[in-house]
Amino acid sequence: MIDRRTFFQRMAGVGALFATSQLPVLAEDNPTVFPKRGKYERLSISYATVEIGLEKPFSVLHISDSHLTAAYDHENEKKQQLHDNRTTTFGGRQEEALRDALAWAKQHVDYVVHTGDLIDWQSEANFDLVKKYFGEGVIGSLGNHEFSTDMWLSDPKEEKSENYKDNTRDILQNVYPFDISLYSQVVNGVNFVTLDDVYGYVTDKQVELFKNEVAKGLPIVLCMHVPFYTDNIWRATVRFWTDKGQLTYREAPKPTGDCQRQREDAVTRDFIQYLKGEPLLRCILAGHEHITVEDQFSPTCREYVVAGNFLFHGREVLFV
Repeated sequence: MIDRRTFFQRMAGVGALFATSQLPVLAEDNPTVFPKRGKYERLSISYATVEIGLEKPFSVLHISDSHLTAAYDHENEKKQQLHDNRTTTFGGRQEEALRDALAWAKQHVDYVVHTGDLIDWQSEANFDLVKKYFGEGVIGSLGNHEFSTDMWLSDPKEEKSENYKDNTRDILQNVYPFDISLYSQVVNGVNFVTLDDVYGYVTDKQVELFKNEVAKGLPIVLCMHVPFYTDNIWRATVRFWTDKGQLTYREAPKPTGDCQRQREDAVTRDFIQYLKGEPLLRCILAGHEHITVEDQFSPTCREYVVAGNFLFHGREVLFV
């Protein structure tokens, strides 16, 4: 267990959070964007407070889904095609938004946690951007896009399975200096546990490792890419991603995709049920859906999903 000061001093490539004291000094962005507004006013920051009863409160900027789309000129035709297509998809200001968020964090919070899809697919250029912005510091969790070699151009085609992850797991493990399956870091008496649930499920091994973290007896913040869908979070997700006009759902829509998998995969379903009865779980941070939504996950835990950082979104979470 380490306190904040020691954590700052020991940033040596392991941990779950990136200490803002170690963030790089970033150049000013394009002054023609809102030139007469506040420096960070284009950021859309929401706020939350998690009451734990800490002697030393601290704050975190939670961001997710940056979807960086870089490719070097020497990279293959698929990478060039993806660069052109996906940069258009995400607006071309993803790196600018990430710089804004990190610069804001350096002035306003203690740590940064990123819950996946930092990059949109695997490329040399994207991997170098990971190292550029985070160096030896460590951020939270991977997303499903981290595992994508060439998206719809992939050969073999992308499958939502551990076998598919195995194709590039070692490569990603070398880029991201933390255990990409499950990792933990204690900060000011709070155990931040990062978890790979990028395809909506967890494994028996991850459940075992998580229960080892519970045995430490510390309050836990679970950081992962795909939310554990409550009815309200799933309802908001469907409302955002489907074009069905002005509908009011009296009940949560029928589960599909990751939500369906969470409810049908026995290991994942049992793990979620276990978490709902675990009093040490105090907060869940997730992304993936590109919307900002929150809901009560259990009697002791609230779940916060943050919208895409590529659109300049983030959430400050104060732990007290």
